[in-house]
Amino acid sequence: MSSSSGTPESWISSFCSLLGHEYFAEISEDFIEDDFNLTGLQTQVAMYKEALEMILDVEPEDDEDEDEDEEEEEGDESIEGEERTTRRAASERRHTRMASDLSIIESSAEMLYGLIHQRFICSRAGIQQMSEKYELGHFGVCPRTFCEGVRTLPVGLSDVPGEDTVKLFCPSCLDVYVPPNSRFQTVDGAFFGRTFGALFLLTFPDYDISKKGADTLSHGRGAAASMASDGEDKEKINGMNVQNLAPGLGRGKMYEPKIYGFKVSERARSGPRMAWLRNRPLDIRELDEAVLFGATEESDDDGGVNGVRTQPRPTVAGSRRIRRPNGGSPMSIEANGEFEA
Repeated sequence: MSSSSGTPESWISSFCSLLGHEYFAEISEDFIEDDFNLTGLQTQVAMYKEALEMILDVEPEDDEDEDEDEEEEEGDESIEGEERTTRRAASERRHTRMASDLSIIESSAEMLYGLIHQRFICSRAGIQQMSEKYELGHFGVCPRTFCEGVRTLPVGLSDVPGEDTVKLFCPSCLDVYVPPNSRFQTVDGAFFGRTFGALFLLTFPDYDISKKGADTLSHGRGAAASMASDGEDKEKINGMNVQNLAPGLGRGKMYEPKIYGFKVSERARSGPRMAWLRNRPLDIRELDEAVLFGATEESDDDGGVNGVRTQPRPTVAGSRRIRRPNGGSPMSIEANGEFEA
């Protein structure tokens, strides 16, 4: 396979250009050649050395020269016909074995590249490359209606190969979805792992998560369309901008089933029992872990035991007490839609 310039295309480029591999980043050869980045992969991949040589386009040592010497010897009149037949059969068996090994090496190379890819996209160079793909909308948008076309990130539900396929993580509703196209159902989720999604959001806290993918592409401004345009410091909670904390959840972002204009009771069979899972406090500062920790320390100084408050937690007037499903701890859900554990 060759590119338009006439130079042969590398194995990495051809692998990432295959149908269904649009989510993959092209790993630099410097990253692969660093033995530290490949620690522990030797025991997970069959024919590790040959697979690594295939990824790096290293030509394996072949027996072409030996075959030529054998052909010259076969032409020698001093060699009997039976010996020539034996050597020819041995050469055919060797070529057959090499063809069968090639398919095994190819599958091992894909597995090895995927495991290296899981580590690469968490590095500085890899996450920057994935950021560029995210800007161009290569990962698609959230299928949820109330997220309004927010761009998604590819993630895995496990770091172990063979357990699940790749999924799309929406930073707006904090949920994962199956890719809409069936060609991605053959991509292992372990090639992206569980770390990338959260690490991406913490690495680029200035992204405007609420911006739609279609709007970003139509403006064509790349990172400038999603990053903060001004130099003012944005209010942050737990290391993220307030505007990026689950903008697709909360009041007005949940479907409310109605019958002839009347809301369905929560006690009904089709009622919104699990609506609290997509709830979001009106005052987002209630999620600030630093403030909560400070309040815990103050309560400890006021007579708490081992950092645990002995007095009941005050609730807002008009709230009602219920219990979590399956007999969980009590939770206060306020009349305006807020909740606190």
